[in-house]
Amino acid sequence: MKVAVISGASSGLGREFALQCGKYFPQIEEYWLIARRREKIEEYAGRLGGAKVRIFPLDLAKDASYDEFAAALRAENPEIAVLINNAGLGYWGAVEKIPVEKQINSIDVNVKAVSAMTALALPYMKRGSRILFVSSVASFVPNAYMTVYSATKAYVTAYARALRCEVKPKGISVSVVCPGPMNTEFLETGGVKSKTFARLPYCNVKKVVSGTLRAAKKGKFIYTNKAFYKFYRFLAKVLPAAWLVPVAKT
Repeated sequence: MKVAVISGASSGLGREFALQCGKYFPQIEEYWLIARRREKIEEYAGRLGGAKVRIFPLDLAKDASYDEFAAALRAENPEIAVLINNAGLGYWGAVEKIPVEKQINSIDVNVKAVSAMTALALPYMKRGSRILFVSSVASFVPNAYMTVYSATKAYVTAYARALRCEVKPKGISVSVVCPGPMNTEFLETGGVKSKTFARLPYCNVKKVVSGTLRAAKKGKFIYTNKAFYKFYRFLAKVLPAAWLVPVAKT
């Protein structure tokens, strides 16, 4: 049984990954979709090309969720053909004004959950399997007022890069997508009211997902949508961070 595991699958990028994944990886026989809101997944589960769907209504900020996922892996012993680490949290505002609980939850979901889910899934992956990480253009340069978010996404990109080297001999491919702002629930949930965000070019969710899946299928490491953000990625490589951090302030 070839399985695609997608976290944060209730809406936005996660939902779109589930809807498009079968087009690029038709070998998938079953989807394991992880999100806190089961009802959101049930709304589109019937559109996944006849593949079986298993819903895990888990909160990845809680350690018990990893135990439940690990138990399901042991019981089913699937072959994980695709793992998409999409779940993420981010809050806008000054560090001293954002509730500490929200900041800790962001770290738990963006860092701990990504690491735990990957480590749990790897023993069930074979040559030809793929791991996709959803990072952000915020990983290129630290963003003031999205301090925790940009720091955690820098972790995701660095983790993906190192893991790619580690699992390459096993024939497992690792890719990371670093999109810019999109019209998803993320902005509302994170309380983003930044003038900088309002001026930036927004990415299209469907195009980000299709571009990411194409890049992953070709074995490419990093995918960034839109020429504007590709140029930003280049600048982050060649210019000192001290110059760019004030400019990247959200």
